[in-house]
Amino acid sequence: MQPRNTHLNSSALRGAVDLAAVKAAGEAAQKAEQARAERARQASAAEAAGVAAPSAGYQLVIDVTEDTFEEEVVQRSTEVPVVVDFWAEWCGPCKQLSPILERLAEEYAGRIVLAKIDVDQNQLIAQQFGIQSIPAVMAVVAGQLVPLFQGAENETNVRKVLDQLIAVAEQRFGIVGGAEPSADGAGTELPGLPEDPALAAAHEALDRGDLGGAVQAYQNVLADQPGNVEAQLGLAQAELLRRVQELDPQAVRTAAAADAKDVKAQLDAADLDLVGGHVEDAFGRLVDTVGRTAGADRDTARLRLLELFGVIGPDDPRVIAARSALARVLF
Repeated sequence: MQPRNTHLNSSALRGAVDLAAVKAAGEAAQKAEQARAERARQASAAEAAGVAAPSAGYQLVIDVTEDTFEEEVVQRSTEVPVVVDFWAEWCGPCKQLSPILERLAEEYAGRIVLAKIDVDQNQLIAQQFGIQSIPAVMAVVAGQLVPLFQGAENETNVRKVLDQLIAVAEQRFGIVGGAEPSADGAGTELPGLPEDPALAAAHEALDRGDLGGAVQAYQNVLADQPGNVEAQLGLAQAELLRRVQELDPQAVRTAAAADAKDVKAQLDAADLDLVGGHVEDAFGRLVDTVGRTAGADRDTARLRLLELFGVIGPDDPRVIAARSALARVLF
């Protein structure tokens, strides 16, 4: 379906792409609340019985294997953000980064848990996470993957990334690690973190339609904080909006309908589909384009599809389904 008007803005895009994220966040917050309520129930029962209340029992730094990953990372992530450090004994940069992560995990006193995964001993997990080089650091929050950064970082940058992760976990998923529930089920509220001024400036530029300024501002944030997921998403949105800003929707759709092998027309139409909120249509169009083309044209369509995946987010079910469809036409 064609957008009703040709004026495209960031608010329209956010409305189109954030619905699944809001739904996922709501479900995750509900799971987190259920976990807190259960802990509160146990605490109340223990108090009534005159015994010590059960502890959340967090180990702040844990070694995780393929056998313990589900329990120690996925399940635990419903109560506290779990930072995953992929390392190996032979990796020099890992030996610089891991002590920083371990020290900060202790300092943050339960607001995060650090899960260490030796990639040599747990190759299947490394493959599933797409780890190509180490050190690599990701997080799992409410069962959802959050890429953080790759390569050795200094303590200042690592601290910034962890602060942002904690803020996102609380604001989007209602997860506050390290906050023991009271008998009435209310968690101890942690002080809010101020928004990064550079990131706020990028958001403001995007909201007022200054797409060039927004792209530059997000790039500036990522230059200092390569693992900033919010900036990565904002940059992908700004670049998409900048591409479609000068398009004539009617002309694009006419060209796309007239020639299924017109790769540029299909790419432009897919961009318009996504901005209009027709996410599955955008992905399906590009998967079909990849399937019917070859060589440079196929690669161009594939790369654009990957860019659009970045706008929506890797954990969205529509992205997961489209990745499977892409794999089928490629292989």
